[in-house]
Amino acid sequence: MAFKLLNAAALAALISGPAWGTDTLQNPLTESETWNDLRGDVVGDVALASAEGLLLIEAPYRAHDAATVPILLKQQDPAQTITAATVVIDENPAPVAAVFGFSPAMGTLDFELRVRVDQYSNVRVIAETPEGLHMAGRYVKASGGCSAPASRDPEIALAGMGEMKLRMFDQGAQMSTPRREAQIMIRHPNYSGLQRDQITQLFIPAHFIDHLEVWQGEELLFTMEGGISVSENPVFRFGYNDNGATTLTVKATDTDGNSFERELSKSVSG
Repeated sequence: MAFKLLNAAALAALISGPAWGTDTLQNPLTESETWNDLRGDVVGDVALASAEGLLLIEAPYRAHDAATVPILLKQQDPAQTITAATVVIDENPAPVAAVFGFSPAMGTLDFELRVRVDQYSNVRVIAETPEGLHMAGRYVKASGGCSAPASRDPEIALAGMGEMKLRMFDQGAQMSTPRREAQIMIRHPNYSGLQRDQITQLFIPAHFIDHLEVWQGEELLFTMEGGISVSENPVFRFGYNDNGATTLTVKATDTDGNSFERELSKSVSG
């Protein structure tokens, strides 16, 4: 089924791996009146089962940086097929952070992204399988992520916008297997619309990547429909089944109408 992002008005309103703490798995979802209000907009009347045994979500209980909170989706049952996932941050101004579509080439899902968390909130992932929808998540203590100042001067950020880098993590015997791990880094300010220019103190208009595709050769790996809660300079780390193509191609568009496309060589660097 197709999930829907919140409307445009609501939207406007990782180089290294995450340092998971010992309490990573000790922060289950909590009761949320906000989610009770949101649920119908996100999944409608569709039944929503627990993802226990299917998908494990890892997230820090107390985030080191609310503007770049790592969220790891790790499939537990390889016999199942996860075709899509919606990431929802209950208490964010635009709760639907992103909607991902996964092709069979992703195999057993192992996927990380980084998000903004605006206040203490459940971060939930709704996975779609042929059998239906399943939900898992974590409660994350973080605040101010959506309004946190950008890390770069706007002129510098816009000048480098669309630059991309691919890092591969295959080593030793792993290189002879079809399963590989990659990390894609994209230069983009992903302005949330809630940040202020540090000189003028005026709000910077929302400007973020709204669509992303990652391909290996002619084979699609995954897609993303993004919102304001995806972090500045997005980073995606993921496992996939290699088809022998020598490059990964990344295609993206943003809310200002810009298009970016880069063909990145699968040189092993990690």
